[in-house]
Amino acid sequence: MDTVTYVQESARAAEPPALDEATSIPSTTTKILHIILIAFIAIAFTALFISGYEWLNNIIWFNNDFMTTDRWMIPVGVLTFSLAVGLCQKYLHAPTVIDGGFVESIKEGGKKADYRTFPGALLSSLFSLLSGASVGPEGTIAILVGDISSFIREKFKIANESADDAIGFDVAALASAFNGIIGSVLFTGVFATEFQVGGKKDAFRFLIWNLLAGAIGFLFYASLGLPSFAQAIPFSPITELKIAYVAYAVILGVLGAMLAFFSRLSMQKIGTIMEKRFHNRVILRTFAAGVVIAIIGYFIPDLLFSGEKQIHSIIQNPSEIGIAMLLIMAVLKILLLALSFKSGYLGGPIFPILFSSTMIALALNLAFPSVPLSIFVLCIETAAMTLALGAPLTAILLVAVTGTANPYTIALLALSAVTAMILALIFMKRKEQQSTGIDKLQPS
Repeated sequence: MDTVTYVQESARAAEPPALDEATSIPSTTTKILHIILIAFIAIAFTALFISGYEWLNNIIWFNNDFMTTDRWMIPVGVLTFSLAVGLCQKYLHAPTVIDGGFVESIKEGGKKADYRTFPGALLSSLFSLLSGASVGPEGTIAILVGDISSFIREKFKIANESADDAIGFDVAALASAFNGIIGSVLFTGVFATEFQVGGKKDAFRFLIWNLLAGAIGFLFYASLGLPSFAQAIPFSPITELKIAYVAYAVILGVLGAMLAFFSRLSMQKIGTIMEKRFHNRVILRTFAAGVVIAIIGYFIPDLLFSGEKQIHSIIQNPSEIGIAMLLIMAVLKILLLALSFKSGYLGGPIFPILFSSTMIALALNLAFPSVPLSIFVLCIETAAMTLALGAPLTAILLVAVTGTANPYTIALLALSAVTAMILALIFMKRKEQQSTGIDKLQPS
């Protein structure tokens, strides 16, 4: 669909109904009420889940003197919860992200509800987040809220008129949940536009649903005072633009793209290894992964979990860790993320990638202290998240919300994102050319 057609259809969708269309008003009102309903249900569940997870995490790990003083308890805790994840997959039909991930779970709106998998998904989500695996809570929220939305939609026969309506309803539920935990009223409005509603006939209507549900989720979550991703890694904003900063943004865009490529390659390689070694032996697979996580976590506790909490203490004094160790931690975090995903742990990649990006940025800042730290961190994060999510506008907004980006900084983030996208296009073209060349060599 071309731009002109899209704008015309969007405009028509925004026009009030004519007199002879009065019968459509109750239907439209009912759908809006349905969106408000699912928005409140989704954010209420999200708030309850995040609060419960944080409470358990503090009791078991962070505020437990026995755990913090006796490091040998790290392997015990990691292996116990890893085994529990495997048992949930084996006996409770818990889903995994082995064949997909965070982005795929967002795209799968409109799916049919499977009531057998929700208890396993809920327990597996909690156990995964408590296991020390390198996964964040956003991936579990995507799966659980998606299941809840599907259940409500089918149980009460909501949005069953078309497959697109079903997708729009489910994405609105996710918008409410994610706008809350991200801490931005526009986050999933941008994300859904890039992934779901762009180019569709009912794009304008779905965008209204998404923005409404997202606003409800943001306001509900913020009113409870629950912690969100917003300003989770604050940095001093740039007060002036220099030509050198533009060059830095491009170079850092290349580094962020390389980090994303490394993440993708790690997923492929580790996925192949886990499939060959374990195949359908799900309990043994998660236990083996737990052994690796436990060993690394024993020697480098900062690499446990998503990195959301650990990153703050590292930022305070990176020189104590050193350039080499910061880079090693960046690499290991991505490898642990890939291992966690491909072993069956449930979760998301946002904070592990932000953690790895920040470690690289801190190392570079130690080597080049004259460059503002915020440029290093935010530009690398934006480029990496652009390719990881496949959504540049969403990545820019996410990094801007997570940090403290002013208009000058956002301009540099956009440049980093564009750099990463250009590199991705070049890489894809070369891969297509190589594939075409191989096909030509094959005998007909």
